[in-house]
Amino acid sequence: MDNILIPADINEKVKKAVRFFWSTREGQISKQEANDIRDQGTRGAATGGKQLDGFLALITEILMENKIPEGIIFTNSKLELPGYYRPTKKWDLLVVDREHLVLAIELKSQVGPSFGNNFNNRTEEAMGSALDIWTAFREGVFKTSNPWLGYMMMLEECNASSSSVSVRSPHFNVMKEFENSSYIKRYEIFCNKLIWERQYNASCLLTSKKSDLQTGDFSTPDENLSFNRFLISMLSAVFTYRATKGQV
Repeated sequence: MDNILIPADINEKVKKAVRFFWSTREGQISKQEANDIRDQGTRGAATGGKQLDGFLALITEILMENKIPEGIIFTNSKLELPGYYRPTKKWDLLVVDREHLVLAIELKSQVGPSFGNNFNNRTEEAMGSALDIWTAFREGVFKTSNPWLGYMMMLEECNASSSSVSVRSPHFNVMKEFENSSYIKRYEIFCNKLIWERQYNASCLLTSKKSDLQTGDFSTPDENLSFNRFLISMLSAVFTYRATKGQV
């Protein structure tokens, strides 16, 4: 199997993607305000849909450095995959080789202040997408023997996300790990469980502060959810596919 190539300056490349994330969010909000577009709260940036493009570009770059042809990497169009419970679902990045689904990646972000409702929405989306695609796989929709799924979350680090949060459950006790946990901790638990329960092959959780706009600084709450581990898992799956299928 080929050696996996991770750029020596990967940390700086991730910082660049983080800077792009914050600068794009601020730019989208300002542009929409200038055009008198009024989305509720900070939803204006989220609906712009471009703040995670720095990470998409970085993942694409690394795939190509590892001899994955650009023509089978999809990030801008042809992102729909058939499901079991719904006709299709659009992913953020696909590698599709000669009608074989090699990998699919979902990239999400969350910035305050409404962490509670948005956390529930994000978790439900991720679990639903995994259930839908794996059930479609079971029914023979995809030719590949073992598609690789990845989930990445970019989360704002602030008082609201790093402080302990109480849980209201009037009838039954919540699982112990959720007691007085912060939203950062809840995302850490969630992303790990996505892997443990084999809903996704790899998951990545990064946090950053709005004040990191200029530096691109970020944190990794759990090394098992680091960007490097995410990349290694992804590239290992691609190379395994190439070795067994003789393609890509």
